[in-house]
Amino acid sequence: MSQIKIVNLEEGRPSVADALVRLQLELRLTRGTSIKALKLIHGFGSTGRGGKLRPAVRRHLDTQRGRGYLRFYIPGERLSIFDEETRRALDLCPALRNDTDLERHNNGITLVIL
Repeated sequence: MSQIKIVNLEEGRPSVADALVRLQLELRLTRGTSIKALKLIHGFGSTGRGGKLRPAVRRHLDTQRGRGYLRFYIPGERLSIFDEETRRALDLCPALRNDTDLERHNNGITLVIL
């Protein structure tokens, strides 16, 4: 089984509340499995200024990290070998070395390390 699970939170254009419910479900379902990382696709927003989903997802992840549901997360724009948390993630989940978003500075994703 893959160490990384991709979750497209913007699929079907859900409300922020519905996307957060799905995120919480995915966090619960992956606990205790061999999955070490969730790659969340939340988009950046069609206006080019950022949408509502990305900041809501990241606020939710802050809360969940505080409750111990995840180790940490890396915003896509920081997903680089020059970032300390990215290097830590690569040690915990070596499969991330092959991720297509590594070094792309993609604002539309967030990587969650479980």
